[in-house]
Amino acid sequence: MELELFDHTAGQVTSAQQELVSDLLQFAAKKLALTDNTEMSLTFVNNPEIKELNSKYRNVDRATDVLSFAAEEAGDETPIIMDSELAAELPVSLGDLFVSIDKVNEQAKFLGHSINRELGFLVVHGFLHLDGYDHENPTDEKEMFDLQREILDGYGLTR
Repeated sequence: MELELFDHTAGQVTSAQQELVSDLLQFAAKKLALTDNTEMSLTFVNNPEIKELNSKYRNVDRATDVLSFAAEEAGDETPIIMDSELAAELPVSLGDLFVSIDKVNEQAKFLGHSINRELGFLVVHGFLHLDGYDHENPTDEKEMFDLQREILDGYGLTR
């Protein structure tokens, strides 16, 4: 999977954390059997920037931990007719994730686990949203949260 990482935190995200996130997302992509031409971006931000995004796109005027902007929502696709070889070469964009490193630190402290565990949890949670999972009802929530736990535990980021 092609992953672009952006750091808007003036260096608050370490290179080790960026590597962790990259490796974890590659692990998750393999778990979901995504094609090699799948792509997405992840931007690390601080609370003011994520608050602005949350307000603008969700009409919620507060900072949040993670925002997922899927490239294509179910049913939004416009069919394009092309041969299978060309279709296989085109990248599949999942979309964009934004993670507040301030919230990562706050929530890790509050929950009593490592910053890396909280960072991994939020990244996988957002990644699954980009891939079409949600937790709008109990059945979907169980499916998403079980998969989330399976990915984190399989990678070694247990509680």
